[in-house]
Amino acid sequence: MQALNAKIITSAVLLTASTAALAETHCTDAPSNEWISQADMQERISEMGYKIKEFKVTEGNCYEIYGWDEQERRVEIYFNPVDASIVKQEVED
Repeated sequence: MQALNAKIITSAVLLTASTAALAETHCTDAPSNEWISQADMQERISEMGYKIKEFKVTEGNCYEIYGWDEQERRVEIYFNPVDASIVKQEVED
């Protein structure tokens, strides 16, 4: 019985991990040499009215920022690094 419980728990953990991996925001399959440079992208984001606290490249090939919008609301935004479009955005009211 303990072996069966261990298998069930292991399966549940693996399923949860797989679901989390699939939830990663994906922005592009383009090679990084086709991306807007990080410095240029940060400048564009600032020109859009965002204040950047943290800027990073994600495993899903996105530029991601944590910061604030023009209304001083906290934001987390994923940008496509090829065309600077917003792929996903979370705004805290």
